[in-house]
Amino acid sequence: MAVPVAVLDCDLLLYGRGHRTLDRFKLEDVTDEYLISTYGFPRQFIYYLVDLLGASLSRPTQRSRAISPETQILAALGFFTSGYFQTRMGDAIGISQASMSRCVANVTEALVERASQFIRFPEDEVTVQSLKDDFYGLAGMPGVLGVVDCTHVAIKAPNAEDLSYVNRKGLHSLNCLMVCDARGVLLSAETHWPGSLPDYTVLQQAALASQFENELHKDGWLLGKSIFHHCDSSFFLRTWLMTPLHIPETPAEYRYNMAHSATHNVIEQTFRTIRSRFRCLDGSKGTLQYSPEKSSHIILACCVLHNISLEHGLDVWSSPTTGHMEQPEEEYEQMESMDSEACRVRQELLLTHFS
Repeated sequence: MAVPVAVLDCDLLLYGRGHRTLDRFKLEDVTDEYLISTYGFPRQFIYYLVDLLGASLSRPTQRSRAISPETQILAALGFFTSGYFQTRMGDAIGISQASMSRCVANVTEALVERASQFIRFPEDEVTVQSLKDDFYGLAGMPGVLGVVDCTHVAIKAPNAEDLSYVNRKGLHSLNCLMVCDARGVLLSAETHWPGSLPDYTVLQQAALASQFENELHKDGWLLGKSIFHHCDSSFFLRTWLMTPLHIPETPAEYRYNMAHSATHNVIEQTFRTIRSRFRCLDGSKGTLQYSPEKSSHIILACCVLHNISLEHGLDVWSSPTTGHMEQPEEEYEQMESMDSEACRVRQELLLTHFS
């Protein structure tokens, strides 16, 4: 008598139900509206990511090789843009929590590997001049290469060095230093700094400061808020970093401060756009449930996606997010260190362009 033999689905055993289920899901079978509402982006953008990241996501050494690059990208985008924890999003698209976790990790690392390709300062003179012209067109501030600011992203309490990630509001966070252009394209993003560090310390220790101190970016400056302003993000005046005047007295100084504020507002809009598009960062769905290193990579991956989306014309400014994670208010008692050369540069700027 023949004994029936059960043929087991090895992919199902190894990788959860994802491989069997998601083979039935095809991008061409659903509308753009569905893709945007569920994954945050239209079909052509997702196809671009498949082309960009496909080779990395198909590496035979990765455990998720049975899950297609397309599915991995959809899973990661669903998590990035919804802010839902992995279990809920995994259930929505039909893969196990373990598979969902691998998809998010794989896509995150593939994007981080390409960060320098999409987040960088321009180098050729024509593009640099175009960058300055775009900023000048906003509010008449000349010579601007970018606006700089910090923003905090909430994370779970790490197992080690716990206090170093506690910010002034008593929350665990990463303090992220970013620079953007006049359109909100990120030119620099350092997402790994512990939340306890004040913004001026982050900038002082950042690779960004070294680049400008070493004059890798000449004939221009960044705009940042002043240490005097008791604001969320505050920096010291430098020859390459123009800050507002603490107490403007002359019409020229008032005009300078107004132009500075109007220009600097671009990065505040950019932060709102990133948080609105990538709800995993806005705090409303809870903190990032990862180590500081992995959380930093997720933030950087979202920054890369932000820039790619702008390249594809998805650049409508978003309304302010309702998230609960805000930058901690910091108060400083110390006075700004007087850099005489920086003061001379700012005074020359006032006399030349705002008098």
